[in-house]
Amino acid sequence: MSVLRAFTAERAELSLTEVAQAADLDRAGARRILLTLVELGYVQQTDRRYALTPQVLEFGHAYLTSRSLPQIAEPHLQELTRQVREMTAMAVLEGTEIRYIAQVPSPKLLSVTIPVGTRFPAHATSMGKVLLAAVPPERLEASLRSVELAPVTPHTVTTRQELLAELAAVRKRGFVIADDGLEEGLRGVAVPVRDADGRVFAAVNVSLYKHASTEEGVQREIVPLLARTAARIEADLRVRPGNR
Repeated sequence: MSVLRAFTAERAELSLTEVAQAADLDRAGARRILLTLVELGYVQQTDRRYALTPQVLEFGHAYLTSRSLPQIAEPHLQELTRQVREMTAMAVLEGTEIRYIAQVPSPKLLSVTIPVGTRFPAHATSMGKVLLAAVPPERLEASLRSVELAPVTPHTVTTRQELLAELAAVRKRGFVIADDGLEEGLRGVAVPVRDADGRVFAAVNVSLYKHASTEEGVQREIVPLLARTAARIEADLRVRPGNR
């Protein structure tokens, strides 16, 4: 897995030495793993460079298309989109990033669209802040020490102190309204989704442009709808096969 994760959008093709360095392996170990992945069809070799093949998508596809969280959530997101006429989505936390696992586009002609599978820095998004706020404080601080809070826009939170203060406020009020963190003019509204034990494991949100609403209107009209959507997803998850 370390070898597979060595390849990124910015480093799509790597040499053996680069793979070994990125995966913290010696060259011999990296070469053995690469040759195995080439034989299995997950990596291709051209001259002395290596790259992933589309076959690696089967890992995510199996998760995203199983009778799991995305399928259970989608009907509820569709209903929420029908009510608010804006894009709705669900994401999970992966380290200090979020990954979109379900998304329903707005019916509007000009609207926000973010494909399933897209990843964003958690500190720049409404769902990311909801999810980070649920991480135990000691683990959260350790994670934040190991990552740079890079700005996505001029308004993105980029200091650990400021982010921790925001997350403390999120824990108290139970929702996030985040403006301009991911894209200027974009407002994200998010609430947590909890398991049967009360642990936050996902978030749902509505994305809209700031000019379309006021923060007070969003808090009064959209946050309650989001909370009801999260509650319905939680209820469905509790009664799915295997959870009875």
